[in-house]
This record gives sequence, C-alpha cells and structure tokens, in this order.
Amino acid sequence: MSGISRRRVLTAGVAAGALGTLAACSSGTGGPGPAGGRGTAQARPVKPIGDGSTADTGAQPHQPKPDRLKEGQQPPQFVVFSWDGAGELSNKLFSRFRKVAADHDAKMTFFLSGIYTLPESKKHLYRPPQHPVGASDIGYLADRHIHATLQEVRAAWLEGHEIGTHFNGHFCGATGVRRWSPAEWRSEIDQAVDFVTKWKTNTGFTDLDPLPFDYRKELIGGRTPCLEGQANLLPTAAALGWKYDASSPGGLQIWPGKVQGGKLWDFPLQSIPFAGHSFQVLSMDYNLMFNQSGGNPLGDRTKYDTWRAQARDTYLAGFRRAYETNRAPLFIGNHFERWNGGIYMDAVEEAIGKMASYDDVRFVSFKQLVAWLEAQDQAVLRRLRTLPPGQAPAGGWAEFLGAAGSRSS
Repeated sequence: MSGISRRRVLTAGVAAGALGTLAACSSGTGGPGPAGGRGTAQARPVKPIGDGSTADTGAQPHQPKPDRLKEGQQPPQFVVFSWDGAGELSNKLFSRFRKVAADHDAKMTFFLSGIYTLPESKKHLYRPPQHPVGASDIGYLADRHIHATLQEVRAAWLEGHEIGTHFNGHFCGATGVRRWSPAEWRSEIDQAVDFVTKWKTNTGFTDLDPLPFDYRKELIGGRTPCLEGQANLLPTAAALGWKYDASSPGGLQIWPGKVQGGKLWDFPLQSIPFAGHSFQVLSMDYNLMFNQSGGNPLGDRTKYDTWRAQARDTYLAGFRRAYETNRAPLFIGNHFERWNGGIYMDAVEEAIGKMASYDDVRFVSFKQLVAWLEAQDQAVLRRLRTLPPGQAPAGGWAEFLGAAGSRSS
C-alpha cells in the first residue's frame, strides 16, 4: 500500500517534559458483518446518486446519542483509532480491524485515499497540484484490491464507522502538500470526492452495491499526508463546512479546542510516553517504527517481540495518563501496513483489548466525538482545557465540574 520511501519522520522523539456519555447505538439495519463481503440485503431506502456509485440511504446506523455531561460528573474516556489510506489488500487488515471493532463495540475513523477507488488504467484522471498528471507517491491499488476496498468501506459505514479522507497522492517533503495553496487543496479534495462518487464509471464493476452514503455530505474531516500542509488546508476545510481536522503533529494530551476562527475542531496526533524511554513519541505506528528500527520496515526480526510489547505499552501509557488524570480524548493513528512483521497491528489489537477492560471507556470516531463536544456546555469544555497532561482535578471531579466550578470557568 503506502510507500515507505516517501513517509517523512514526524516528531520521532519529543522531549519529556460528567458532561454525558455516548448512549447506546441507535436502531437501524447494520449491514454486512465484520468478516467482510457483501452481506445480506438491507431494508433501507436507496436513492442512487450520480452514476449509482453512492446512494442516500438515510441516517447512518449505529450512531450514539451525545448526552450532555451532568454537573460534577467525571467525563468518559474517549479513544479514537484512525487509519490513514484505508485500503483492503491481500493482508486483509481493513476487515481484520472491522472485526476487532465489533468485538469491543468500538467505532473508528477510516481516512480513505481517493485514488484507492481509481484503477491505475485511469490514472490520467488524477491531476495532482504541482505534479504530473497521474503522479502518486503511494501508487495505485490493483483492481481486485479496489473491489475489496469498496466492499470494506460500504460495510464499515453501515456498522457505524466514519469514512473521512486522506486525500489522494500522498506527496510529502519539499515538493509536497506543504506548498499547496487553499485553491490547490480544494482541487485535491474535489478529486478525492469525485473518485469515490464515480467508482462505477471508472472501474466498470457491476457486481457491487453502491456506497450507502452521500460522500459530499458525509465527509467532515481528514488527515493530511505526513501531517503537512495544514495551514492552507484549514481555510478550504472551513469553507466546505468540515467539522474538524486531524493533521496536527505532537499535540498535548489535553481537551481539544477549535482553530480557524472557531470553525474546526483540532484533533492532533499526540505526544505520549514512549515505553522504556524518558522521551515521548507521536501516537502513530510509523513513529514507533522509526524509533525502533530507524524507519526500516524490515528491521531486526529478533527484536519483533520486544518492539511489539513496547508499542502496545506505549499506547497504554498514553491511555492511562489520560484515564487516571484529565480524561482528555486519546488519538491514535495507524496504517494498514505489516511493518516489522505486522507487530504494530498486533500491538493495536492488544491495546484495544486492554483499554476495553476499563470502566467508562468510549471507542468513537472523530465524527462522533465532534457530536459529543458540540452537545456540551462550552464553558465546561473551556474548564476542562485548563487541565494539563497528567493532571487530575485537585478537588476531584465533583468539585471541578460542580456548579461553583462551572460558574468560575
């Protein structure tokens, strides 16, 4: 899938230094099961859009109702697992983590790369800003993998997961997306949406059902390649009515705020304690791999077990720091890659299982977190944002978020 050669190192090592819960899932037909495949027919109205690649099937099923935190109530611990690229290859990692999510009643965000729905034979349709027609630093999927990816995206949405965007060609570094203007970002986004909404025309596949959502309405956020180019993306994202951006690197484990004049929630990848070290690492599998094997995706095999445990324990260290103190949402980014023998995939699965054993943990998508945050008393959120990483309320949650605490915020 994503080429390792062009992934830039992001904050490889960083110096160390209730309002309600999401209620049970709403009613609705769930669609295909976690194992993948087309599944059974739905009892949902289908209104085809455009060439029938997508369709309006109504509200997304399995979305929790965001209830407002009660006075003095400890916030739940939100955890968002997100995936960059989100293509289904022969390693079947997309379908694997749909099953992991189902096993733990979790929802996730899948940042789909638009060109993962575009056959390489049609790459002339992609006109990346400041690059030749058809160029891509992550290549194109084989047709059979596009076919499988479309099935996974459809099933994931029906199960309640979010389909965001990772844009298209994944251009990083000196000639990459950091040079793009807001207008060029708009072109990249329009093309990503166009590829997803015209996959039937572009692929010629006739044996697949449409994606069950209007992507132009569904898409409310994304993550830029290599976490670059955010400054010029934000004005475009705001103009499109997006709700958040997940492209900031090295954010603190604090409650999120808004950027771009209060129009977009900022959901950064965070600096979390690197297990066995005195410094912190970005909460993404690539950065763990860089620190462990110097960016070599085929590192020393004799260290795989040690590295897998270290990666798992790093995720858990970030989780516990939030869970036991300020309860800030934890953001973890991943790729469907088998770097160093697939140890990071195993580490994520193990970490999810251990986090799930704690009380009042909510595995949500970014879209669901936005809904919860916007349902809250914003004065209370401002008070939550005063808690630095690793600091719990001095007088306990009842005092901190009680009537007196709320009035003083």
